[in-house]
Amino acid sequence: MTTILDARGLACPAPVLLTKDTLEKETPAELEILVDNDAARENVTRFLGSKNYRVSAAAEGGDYRLTARRQGEVGPRAEPVSRPAPRAAAEAGHKILVMVPTDRMGFGDDDLGQKLVVSFIKTLKEMGEELWRLVLVNNGVKLTIEGSPVLADLQSYEKEGLTILVCGTCLSHFNLLEAKQVGQTTNMLDIVTAMQLADKVVSI
Repeated sequence: MTTILDARGLACPAPVLLTKDTLEKETPAELEILVDNDAARENVTRFLGSKNYRVSAAAEGGDYRLTARRQGEVGPRAEPVSRPAPRAAAEAGHKILVMVPTDRMGFGDDDLGQKLVVSFIKTLKEMGEELWRLVLVNNGVKLTIEGSPVLADLQSYEKEGLTILVCGTCLSHFNLLEAKQVGQTTNMLDIVTAMQLADKVVSI
C-alpha cells in the first residue's frame, strides 16, 4: 500500500518534516508526496535519498508528485549520485560551519562590502580541512549564480569535497532556483542539523 502525503501549501521546512515524521512512524516501502514548488521538490527528494529511497518526480500542472520507493523494493532503479568524498575534518572532530547570509560584508559602503565578502570567500581555503560546511542564506545565495565573482571559487571548494548548502526558500524568493550553479538546495532542517553537528559555527 502506498502512503500519500499532501505537502502543498506548506512552507519550508514543513514538507521535509512531514516526510520525516511519516518515515519514523510507518517506514513505508513506497510513498507519494505532493509538493507545489521546486525548492520543496529538491529538498524532499534529497532527504528521501539520504534515507535510502529512490525518487522520481512527475509534474502535474504547477505541482509535483514525488514517488519514493525504498531501495531493495521491486521497481525501477535510479542511477546513484556521484558525490565528492567528505572532508577529513568530518572524521577528525574539527568541523567548522560558516554561515554567509549576505552578498556583502558589514555596513556603510556597499561596494566595499561586496569586495570584502569576495575576499572572505576566497580566503576560506586557509581554514583547510576544518572547513566542513558552507551555508548560504538570504542575499548570500546570490553568490552561487552565474556572474558571481566567487562562483569559480565555490565550485572549486565543492569539487574538493566541501558541502555547500544553499537555502531553497531564499532561492525561490529571489527567483534564482534555476540559476544556482553550485551547492545543494537545502532547507532549514538541514541547516539546523548541520549547526548541531558542527564543532564551531561562524557567521559573518
